Amino acid sequence: MSEVVEREAMEYDVVIVGAGPSGLSAAIRLKQLAEAAGTEISVAVLEKGSEVGAHILSGAVIDPKGISELLPNWKELGVPLETAVTRDKFLMLGPQGELDISWAPFPKWMLNHGNYIASLGNVCRWLGQHAEALGVEIYPGMAASEVVYNEDGSVKGVVAGVFGIGKDGEPTGDYQPGIELHAKYTFIGEGVRGSLSKQLQAKFNLQDGKDAQKFGIGIKELWQVPDANFESGLTQHTFGWPLDNQTGGGSFMYHFGDNYVAIGFVVHLNYKNPFISPFDEFQRFKQHPSIRPYLEGGKRIAYGARAITEGGYQSLPQLYFPGGVLLGCSAGMVNVPRIKGSHNAVKSGMLAAEAAFEAIQGGRSGDELKSYEEAYNGSWIAKELKAVRNFKPLWSKFGTVPGLVLGGIDAIMANWFGGWSPWGTLKHGKTDAASTGLAKDYKPIVYPKPDGVISFDKLSSVFLSSTNHDENQPAHLKLKDPSVPIEVNLPKYGEPARLFCPAGVYEVLYDEQGQNPKFQINFQNCVHCKTCDIKDPSQNINWTTPQGGDGPNYPNM
Repeated sequence: MSEVVEREAMEYDVVIVGAGPSGLSAAIRLKQLAEAAGTEISVAVLEKGSEVGAHILSGAVIDPKGISELLPNWKELGVPLETAVTRDKFLMLGPQGELDISWAPFPKWMLNHGNYIASLGNVCRWLGQHAEALGVEIYPGMAASEVVYNEDGSVKGVVAGVFGIGKDGEPTGDYQPGIELHAKYTFIGEGVRGSLSKQLQAKFNLQDGKDAQKFGIGIKELWQVPDANFESGLTQHTFGWPLDNQTGGGSFMYHFGDNYVAIGFVVHLNYKNPFISPFDEFQRFKQHPSIRPYLEGGKRIAYGARAITEGGYQSLPQLYFPGGVLLGCSAGMVNVPRIKGSHNAVKSGMLAAEAAFEAIQGGRSGDELKSYEEAYNGSWIAKELKAVRNFKPLWSKFGTVPGLVLGGIDAIMANWFGGWSPWGTLKHGKTDAASTGLAKDYKPIVYPKPDGVISFDKLSSVFLSSTNHDENQPAHLKLKDPSVPIEVNLPKYGEPARLFCPAGVYEVLYDEQGQNPKFQINFQNCVHCKTCDIKDPSQNINWTTPQGGDGPNYPNM
């Protein structure tokens, strides 16, 4: 479809892409400010999931700091932060045993007293209802697929709701060209490695002078377990096995609600061994004698995966561009050692809303909201991220055990001395894609077969994510060069896409003689984690939005 498409347009003061914690908080804050000023402001939120919360996945232990500023009476309002943390537990795992390091002098900001275990998806569902009650227009199932620009090059808005393009790229009988949503300011809150935020960062050089962004993959399961296995309010984090000292990552396990156990595994995507499968490392981890007893007799009820931004302070892009801003995880505001970002996302949405509201009240539109970045620089988000800026680089450089110790000491000193560190600000170095080693330097890993009780395969896991994509649409996972997977990635790296994808999207198929390899993309399995876009060593895979509300539909995640 190369011809110019005629579309209807809708006008708003602010259009927000993504109904996550940052986008919804921005929408709510805009309406609060308008009410306080006795004026009106029109706000639209676009959500690619079939409903608000459908594509939200997080651990999640939530610091209520952001929500307390947005909605000071959140407890009375009924925000579903349901289970207060009662106990923190930290373990260093070996192949068969554990070392309980909960006694160690962890800094207070790594402990979870005063935080809540919850489903971030359900928190977003609640925030969406609250936003709509304030007059925000929310459009679920409306993927924003394209940026629209003004004649002067500033962002005018986005295209959303394109439906009915067949797998051949031509319109079907159900074709709808979508609509253009125009705004005085467009907020991008797509989450990690969003397709529009990636385009905007490149177009406006927002990453210039910044360090490379870094990522991890987080894989999560939700279990319901017997009373004997359950301790309400317990949070447990582990380091070490099954990962070696040079591969960053670890696990989380949170007990909350009605005997729910949220258990997950994070692998930093700067790993070198191309034969690592994060999904299979997670399944192997659950069989550890310190972990399996929590799950025995229980039932796995949900599964999902998503990438996590880990670059932190030195990797944040410029937060504003002509006509809009980046929010939350679209910018990369996760605090890695705390394994938290939703509180920063909420605050970023509030700061952006305040900057945009002031500009609109002053008669401005389409310009650069520099005051948003200035407000960020003076906020507790920047202070928090600056204090832990060297944690990830030290972990990557020195390995898990020395790196965690050095990173913790550095962060403690930075907290004491207003952000000062003896190392200054360390660089991350290579991108995660460029960190991938050559297949000839490593041995393939033979993972244990799943037992179907504690450990499982990818396809049965994807089934639990309720993932669905209409197969009669162009694949939203696009190869820049279709020859690269077999001609470059397979001989050079062993084609790691077949391993790093947690949903079985990518396969290398052979004929009956074991010859003539063919690269197959099962895009209908995609859980939208974006790992392929990040880790592919040839940077040949481009993740784009599928049509409609397609993708996972996460319950209580």
